[in-house]
Amino acid sequence: MPHQDERDAFRRHGAEGVLLLGGGAAILLQLADPRVARGVARHSGFQERPLDRLLGTLDYVYAVGFGDDDLAEAAVRTVNARHAPVRGRASAEGPEYDAFDADAQRWVASTLLAVALELHERLWGPLDAATGDAIVRGYAPYGLRLQSARAGWPDSRAEFDAWWVDRVARLEVGADARSVARSLLSGASALPFGAAALLPPVRIITAALLPSDVREAYGFRWTPRVEHVANGWLDAIATVWPLLPRRIRQAPMHASLRRARRRSRYAELEHEDDDDPTTAPERGARQHRSAYRRRVEP
Repeated sequence: MPHQDERDAFRRHGAEGVLLLGGGAAILLQLADPRVARGVARHSGFQERPLDRLLGTLDYVYAVGFGDDDLAEAAVRTVNARHAPVRGRASAEGPEYDAFDADAQRWVASTLLAVALELHERLWGPLDAATGDAIVRGYAPYGLRLQSARAGWPDSRAEFDAWWVDRVARLEVGADARSVARSLLSGASALPFGAAALLPPVRIITAALLPSDVREAYGFRWTPRVEHVANGWLDAIATVWPLLPRRIRQAPMHASLRRARRRSRYAELEHEDDDDPTTAPERGARQHRSAYRRRVEP
């Protein structure tokens, strides 16, 4: 498949907002790596600010996958700044962790890909080999733009699937992972008003998209009845989603890109003023307005 055709195939797949339904499963898979779980439990604001963390992840994913080079680089700088303090030594409580660990970043990127492929095929059937390969290669920059190496990323769907099976077999859901997962999926975290009402279907779909061993390790109650309900939800989504206008299906992507562009413009303006002492009062007022917007923007 020519390069532009591959990019188009990836973008057709990645622009669909329905893939956000896999966010919970991707997070729980990430936490099943003890290095990631320990870093999140000790440094992340997941429990206190789950929406901030979600929006930050979405903005990075959409900026790298769909933005221009300037927007992608701005998103990378933001993520690197947040990752800088996330490191710790090995102890009796868990392994050494470092947010700049290339292998851990590759794992995080691979969970996004694996869950997206699972959800896509659960909704609309198997992908052909060429499209699957294009999507696998399309997800490579999510790790590459940070510290992950291209040499460690599979070049085809078959390679990725083989690597994934081996990697999942070595996961370990520990206390940190279960604690964060319980907070996110039980409503104990500081969710926006009304969001807790969506947690029951979110928990069911999250459990449905997890490998069975990982699902069991997190303690999900998975019975034939629950599986039937999950399949019913997914069948209904598969029927209704293609009927929606494209602007609705792609609304999360466009909202995220607008948010990222605004943030990038604010950063450029603040950078221009850094060396000009005469603009200090204006810069302070603008930073205040920017902080306010970040708090109130959806």
